[in-house]
Amino acid sequence: MKKLLLLLSICTVHLLFAQSNNELIKVTDMLKIKQLSGVTISPDGSKAAFVVNNIEPDGDIKWEFKYTNQIYIVPTDGSAPPKALTAKEAASQPAWSPDGKKLAFVRAVDGKPQVFILSFDGGEPMQLTKFKYGTAAPKWSPDGKKILFSSGITLRELLKDADLNPKKEIPKWPYEKPGFFNNSQLQSSTAKADPDGTLEEIRAYLDNNANDKKAKVITKLNFQEESTTSSEISFNHFFIVNTEAGAQPISVTHGFYRFNAAEFTPDSKQLIITGDIDSAQHPDRSLESEIFIASADGSNLKLLLGEEGKSYNSAKLSPSGKWLAFQYGNTSFVDIPALGIMPVNGTTKDIITIPFDRNKGNVLWSNDEKYLYFAAQSNGGAPIYRADISTRQVEALSDFNSGISSFDLKNNKLVFVKTEVANPFELYVSDASGKNAIRISSFNEDWIKTKKLSYPEKKSFVNEKGLTVEYWVMKPVNYEAGKKYPTILDIHGGPTAMWGPGESSMWHEFQYYCAKGYVVVYGNPRGSGGYGAEFLRANINDWGTGPTADVLTYLDKAGTSGFIDTSRLAVTGGSYAGYLVAWIISHDQRFKAACSQRGVYDLGTFFGEGNAWRLVPNYFGGYPWEPATKAIIQRESPINYVQNIYTPYLIFHGENDLRTGVIQGEMLYKSLKVLGRTVEYVRHPGGTHELTRSGNNRQRIDQMLRTMEFFERFIKH
Repeated sequence: MKKLLLLLSICTVHLLFAQSNNELIKVTDMLKIKQLSGVTISPDGSKAAFVVNNIEPDGDIKWEFKYTNQIYIVPTDGSAPPKALTAKEAASQPAWSPDGKKLAFVRAVDGKPQVFILSFDGGEPMQLTKFKYGTAAPKWSPDGKKILFSSGITLRELLKDADLNPKKEIPKWPYEKPGFFNNSQLQSSTAKADPDGTLEEIRAYLDNNANDKKAKVITKLNFQEESTTSSEISFNHFFIVNTEAGAQPISVTHGFYRFNAAEFTPDSKQLIITGDIDSAQHPDRSLESEIFIASADGSNLKLLLGEEGKSYNSAKLSPSGKWLAFQYGNTSFVDIPALGIMPVNGTTKDIITIPFDRNKGNVLWSNDEKYLYFAAQSNGGAPIYRADISTRQVEALSDFNSGISSFDLKNNKLVFVKTEVANPFELYVSDASGKNAIRISSFNEDWIKTKKLSYPEKKSFVNEKGLTVEYWVMKPVNYEAGKKYPTILDIHGGPTAMWGPGESSMWHEFQYYCAKGYVVVYGNPRGSGGYGAEFLRANINDWGTGPTADVLTYLDKAGTSGFIDTSRLAVTGGSYAGYLVAWIISHDQRFKAACSQRGVYDLGTFFGEGNAWRLVPNYFGGYPWEPATKAIIQRESPINYVQNIYTPYLIFHGENDLRTGVIQGEMLYKSLKVLGRTVEYVRHPGGTHELTRSGNNRQRIDQMLRTMEFFERFIKH
């Protein structure tokens, strides 16, 4: 009888589990996904703070949702679940004090981000700064007495600020104002504004119009931002503020230059600063970056690393302050920066290079200075790696089927955010070697455990260049052996992006397509990141033909599986992948429907209207007016093959997308309409290039549903 009851109990549990794990992913499940970032461990290693991004209803507005960021804390031994430290007003960028008794963070006040300090002794957070330019990236000094932060300041503000520019100096580099041969026009004029007055009074009147946003007077090279154009030149500067209430920030970087990063030396007496101080070049033309050391107040600035045509960045001091880790490489080229270390008082002759042919991020030292830790996209994942300083050997501490998007290291503990097919974001802790990992959060686990997911199968082939191309095939979640299914070929952008099981941005879209009964095929054609410099550069002067060969080859190979209906194929992708979709359907007629989002279709126009215009000289070796380059970009532009497009085509673009620009999408749509082809064009008001990743949530859902609905018109189940 006991055996029978036990058997019935086991069957009941199994049945309940099966019933609770059969829900399909819905389009609105996108709103449930909580993104984790900004991991930082307390000095004693006992706790970790991190940021959780939620999507919540936007008041009483039906179908509208907003993003909110809040800071959470969790014990690193997993003894208790995470709890929120902040509520209501958004908060981000947590930073522990050296004694672990306080946490600095950033929160907006009157539209400007300010530094707050939360004491774990109790009480409300104290607003430390009321800085008129706003604050970002707070860092404590090792002695706990000061906080370092950055702020963006425009040229106009810097010229007038009595504290930051007490001598009323002007830039030494050329302002590039036509007709003016020095920068004297930047100095404040005492003339009275009068449209009918003298030339100086007319200039004062015109300046007022520009100040009142009635005109944008553009003289700089990089005038396109993500969603609008700007005539302003801006600079990132660093400031120090004492940690007592009412303290006033003091500038530690100066001048009309941009500084990228700064951190204290272990004794709190100096700063390591990354930036570019080039008095001869306009900031938009200077692409170099140098590493400096300075006194904690910004004085005694000394160059450590820098040379023409090189970028030195991502500087990270070892705990003792003896060693400096950094990345370096050439400017304006498709390449992978090298990881180097050297003594702080050394020279370029002392640089020790750690050989590792991947793009590296979040470089951290171990406490004993024996290892450098970093994350790097590779082969479909983004493992944490550890480089042994003595042997220069690099080992992966996590696998290629997951991705680490944020992590911190203290003592013998690693705390990290992991993405995998089973769960897009969750927090884990392991020892310093990546062993004995345990999950210490359930932000997505609880709702995903009721869902039926599709798990990708990894495959590869060697292309005609001898490069190994990896791809993945995802079956419909209710797959039945012997049936054939419609298939979506999904292509990534960049072109240097990388997709795989460890990449989070496509988690929901892939699962949604599979829930709707589609096979999804995706991969990493030549030019993708995550496979080394040779692979990355394999599409130079060849954005169309070569990558298309890779993409269609892995689609063909996937088709030999027997469950793909090759008569019901669709293709989609955004940004560079929007380009590649247009290229493919103008050279191949196998697809029943196609969809491009925020694409590039005419490289000459893209050079003018997109803020990513440097892709043109970087990939094609020159500019549209140069005969050799002009011939290449005409050959490589899909718009020049528009007459060969017969596939039913859906084209998306955000109206405020200035990364790729909107005109090319209109050119493609209008050309196809004139030709009488089947085409639909969807513009999302206010949408930028980031619409599908961080844009308006109603528009994100709209784009996914419109894509699916369009495919359904031409691909019948």
